[in-house]
Amino acid sequence: MVIKKTRITRFVSGAIAAACLTAGLNIAPFTMEIEAADQLTAFEITEEMQIGWNLGNTLDAYMSNAKQEPLDSYGLEAETCWGNPKTTQAMIDAVKAKGFNTVRVPVTWFQHVDKNNGYKIDDAWMARVKEIVDYCYNSDMYVILNLHHEEPYVNRSTLGADYEELTGYVSSLWKQIAETFKDYDQRLVFETMNEPRAKGTDHEWWGPTKEETDTINKINADALEVIRGTGDDNNDTRLVMMPGYCASSDTSMMSKIVVPDDDFVAVSVHAYSPYNFTMNAEVKDHSTFTAAYAAELTSILDGIRKTFGDKDIPVVLGEFSASNYGNTEARVEWAKAYISQTKEMGIPCVLWDNNVEKNNGGEAHGYLNRAALTWYEGSETVVDTMIKIIKDDSIVWGSERKSPVIEHEDITTGVQLIDKTIEIDAALAPDGNCTPGLNATWAQLEGGDVAIKYTGDQPVIAVVDDAWDNWTEIKAYDDRDGIAYYSAEHIKAAWAGEPSDIAHLFARTNSVTSIEAIAIIGGAEVGEPPEDTAKIFKLDLSERDDSDQMLMLVFKGKAGSTINGCVGYMGEEWTNIEYEGKIGSDGTFSVEVPLFGKDITSIEDIESGIPSGIKSAEAQIWWCDDENGTLDSYSIQGLGVPPVEDPTEAPTEAPSDKPTEAPTQAPTAGIPASMYGDANCDNVVTMADAAAIYQALGNADKYGLSEQGAANADVNGAAGLTADDAITIQKVVANLIVITDLPLKSNK
Repeated sequence: MVIKKTRITRFVSGAIAAACLTAGLNIAPFTMEIEAADQLTAFEITEEMQIGWNLGNTLDAYMSNAKQEPLDSYGLEAETCWGNPKTTQAMIDAVKAKGFNTVRVPVTWFQHVDKNNGYKIDDAWMARVKEIVDYCYNSDMYVILNLHHEEPYVNRSTLGADYEELTGYVSSLWKQIAETFKDYDQRLVFETMNEPRAKGTDHEWWGPTKEETDTINKINADALEVIRGTGDDNNDTRLVMMPGYCASSDTSMMSKIVVPDDDFVAVSVHAYSPYNFTMNAEVKDHSTFTAAYAAELTSILDGIRKTFGDKDIPVVLGEFSASNYGNTEARVEWAKAYISQTKEMGIPCVLWDNNVEKNNGGEAHGYLNRAALTWYEGSETVVDTMIKIIKDDSIVWGSERKSPVIEHEDITTGVQLIDKTIEIDAALAPDGNCTPGLNATWAQLEGGDVAIKYTGDQPVIAVVDDAWDNWTEIKAYDDRDGIAYYSAEHIKAAWAGEPSDIAHLFARTNSVTSIEAIAIIGGAEVGEPPEDTAKIFKLDLSERDDSDQMLMLVFKGKAGSTINGCVGYMGEEWTNIEYEGKIGSDGTFSVEVPLFGKDITSIEDIESGIPSGIKSAEAQIWWCDDENGTLDSYSIQGLGVPPVEDPTEAPTEAPSDKPTEAPTQAPTAGIPASMYGDANCDNVVTMADAAAIYQALGNADKYGLSEQGAANADVNGAAGLTADDAITIQKVVANLIVITDLPLKSNK
C-alpha cells in the first residue's frame, strides 16, 4: 500500500490582466496650479491626485519599551526612531521631480497628546507636522494627512465595545487638526484613520464582527461632523478619506462600509495585491508576475470598482507596493497591470515607501534613498513605469470607472448543479462554510459562466481536480438582482495546470450566505453533469477517544486488481490521505490511517493521519480495475465500533486481520535500536510509528525510514522490516503487548 497526504492550497484569484503598456514614453513631473477660489468635485480632486508617494515609517513611528509595549508619550525624536532620517524639503522636491503629485503624510499622534486634558496635541508636534505638510503643499502637491498607528485608542482588541472612548479620542484630534489647517484649500486631504482593526484578536486582519464594523462607521461619521463643523469653506469642501475594517480591499469587508451622505467623501483602501506576489515571504519564487497573479489583481481591483465606482463613490488607494525580492522585471510587469487598470478606473494610488531597500521579507518597500536623495536601483524602474503610464494619453483616466453592463442568460436555462437551498456560514468553518463538492467539468464550464443565486454575503467559488486537489478560488466579476457571475475564462487564468483537469466546484462564504441555485450558463456543453465515477463511503469517527488510535479499512474486489483513492476529511481545509495498491489473493486490500489523540506538530504526523477533533470523514475509491470493488468494512482499533447495515453509509463486516501484502525491507546492519517501536524517531511510540512503517513499505523511495528508525522499527522477531512490525506496534499502543517485551522473539 502507498499512502500519501495531499493538502488543498487556496488561491484567491479572478479576472484576466489588462494589456501591458507600450514602451518608449517619456517621464515628466506633474505641475499643478489650483486657484483657492476654484472648487473641485470629489472626483475632480481624485483625478488631480493620480499618483502619490507615502512618507512611511517617519511621523507615523512610535517608541516602545523593551517588552514592545508603546510608551505613553514621546517627543519630536519619534520622527527618526524607526531609523529614517529627518524629513527635508529636498526629499519632497525629489519626489515631485520624479513625477509624483501627491504625498501622503502618515502621522501617529497618541504619544504626543495630553490624555488628561482632552487629548490636547503637543504644540511642538503639531508644528512639526505642519512644517512637513507645508513642504508638499507649498510645492503645489496634494497632501493626505491622517491618524495612523493609534494603537491604544483605535487598534485594540475591544474595538467593538469601546465606541464612546474611541470616538472621543478621534474626534478630539480631528477638531484640533481641522482648526489648525482650516486655511488650506482642497489640496489638503484628511484621512480619518489608517487601518482600524481589532488588534491582537484571531480575526485582526479578517472577518470583523458587526460591532467592530459599526464602531468604525460611527467613528468615521463623527470625525466628518467635527471636520465640517469648524465653520469655514475650506473644511466644508475638503476631501475626507474613510477606511473600512483594516482598510481591506476584500469585497466582503468593503461592503460593510457606510459612506456618509456628503459630496466630499472618498473611501480609503489599501491593496498590496496580489499578496502572494507583493509581500508573502513564504512564497519562495517571486521572479514572475504570472497570469494567475495578474488575474487575481484584476479581480481585486474590479471588486473595488463594483463596490464603490458603480455607486459613484470616489476611492483612493492610500497604500500599495510590491516588496523588493530582487525581481525588478516582474515588479515592472506588476506595475503596468496595476496602474493601467487603476487609471482607467479613475482610482489614484499612493505608493508605500518605508525606505527599506531589500532583504526584509515582505516589508522591503524602499524606493527613495532619503539620505542620498536618489532612487534605489531596481526600484527606480518600477517607479518610472508607473509615471509613464500616468503620462500616457492613450490610457484615459476614469474611462472604465464603472463596470460594463453585461446581459446574462437566465440561470434556469443552464446546467443546474443544485436544486435546493443550502445555508453556509463562515463561523461554522471548516465544515459549514462551503457547499458540498459539485461535479463541474471544464467541458461544461468552457466559454460560459457559473451563476449563483444567493442572499447574504457574496460567495466565492473554488474549483478542484478529480482528486479534490488544487483548490483555486475565484471571485464574481458581475453581480445583479441577487445573482453573482463567475467567468470560465477567469477560472482558466487562475488555475495552475491544464483546465481539462477541473472536475468539481464549491461555493464558499466569508460571512453568512444562503445559496438558492448554482448553474453553469452559456457553457460549451449543455446537459446534465456526467456521473461521478468515484465511490464515496461516509465514515463515522465520533467514537474515537483522546488516545492515539488506528482507523482500519478493508476494501474487497477481484484479486490482483489495482485500486486507489483517499480518506478525506475537512479540517481547516479539505485534506486527502491518498492510498493505492493491489487487491490481495484473498480479495481484500487494507488501509490503516492513524487517528491522533492530541494536537500534532511533526511533519511525519501531519502527512500521515487525521488530527484530533475530526469526527467524520469519507473513504473514496477513485479507480479499481474491478468495477464492483467496494469498501467492505471499517473500524477504529480498540473501540469495537458496531457495524452499520447500509454499506453506502458505513460498511458492515469487521475488518480482516490479515495485513496488506507488502515487500519486506531489511533493517540497517550494525545500528542498535535506541527505542524499539519508535520508527519516526520522535522518542514516543504511537500509531504514527505504525503508519511510518506502512508508508516505507509502500514507497521506500519517498517514505523510507532513517537508519535509526529502521532499527527501532524491527520489533516482531522476523528478519527485516515487514507489515507484522507495524501490527506489533499497534498492539503495543492498544496495550496488548508491553513495550518492554520488544523486540519479540523470532517467530520463524
